[in-house]
Amino acid sequence: MLDEKQYVGIDASKLRFDGYIHPCGKRVSSGSSAKEVEALVRRLVDLNPTAVALEASGGYERKLADCLHAAGLEVYILPPARMRGYARAMGQVAKTDAIDAVMIAQYLAATHHRLVPYAPDPARARLSALAAHRRRLVAEKSGLASQLDTIDEPIVRNMILARQKALAQDVAVLDKAIKTLLAATPDLSQRYKRLCQVAGVGPVFATALLADLPELGHVSPKVAAALLGVAPHARQSGASSRPGRCSGGRKHLRDIAYMGALSAIKVKDPVLEPFYKRLRAKGKPFKLAMVATMRKLITILNAIARSDPAFQ
Repeated sequence: MLDEKQYVGIDASKLRFDGYIHPCGKRVSSGSSAKEVEALVRRLVDLNPTAVALEASGGYERKLADCLHAAGLEVYILPPARMRGYARAMGQVAKTDAIDAVMIAQYLAATHHRLVPYAPDPARARLSALAAHRRRLVAEKSGLASQLDTIDEPIVRNMILARQKALAQDVAVLDKAIKTLLAATPDLSQRYKRLCQVAGVGPVFATALLADLPELGHVSPKVAAALLGVAPHARQSGASSRPGRCSGGRKHLRDIAYMGALSAIKVKDPVLEPFYKRLRAKGKPFKLAMVATMRKLITILNAIARSDPAFQ
């Protein structure tokens, strides 16, 4: 008799991991200390499951995922929104860590063949962390700048100006750290330079693509657009057929791509600028034309990543 495939779903939190093994129904749990994680990994290795999936939990899942991958298990990290949508579709309204583990395991069993395994990349992870903190600092700096327009109290203004100066220094430190990391990682450096050759792609956009869109060049143009959140999804039912609507995607990448597309239009890129003007001439509203231009830009970048030697 063939061994039945087993799928493990694990819900991660700051202090513990709750797991469920599908279809046998067994449960496993562990604390989050190094020794407890090591013991949990040994238990799962002895179980020899087909695959293990964890729900992304703000980074709390990364330590266990890295250990499971190092132990030779096939690991997946799943988006929380997708898991919640699956739970609702299954009629599971209640939400606890134990229930989430069941949903993760069942979802993994149903969609295992469509998922991309987790593959740790230390350099990319560092780049993503540096870029994410840079975005936080820039957002804080922008928020403080808007406050200066309405605040007259000298003490408060001086504190805001001092904070802005400190933030600018921190951003400069992060920019230097990003450059150092890219210089020390030849493959990322080559890809970064090639991306920066595309109109509308500057240092910030190129860094964000390398850090947070690892699928670039490995997926179809439609999937790349969907990951960015600029792919209109069909909405048809019976005789009703409404215009497609964009939803989902990685918002911070979309925000940067918007500025990139706008920049390419302003510098009169021979591909994107005529494309945008053609849409506007046909009466398309500004927002729709910009989204379409962003989609064309990510399609170009995806084609470059698929075929350019720098990405091979």
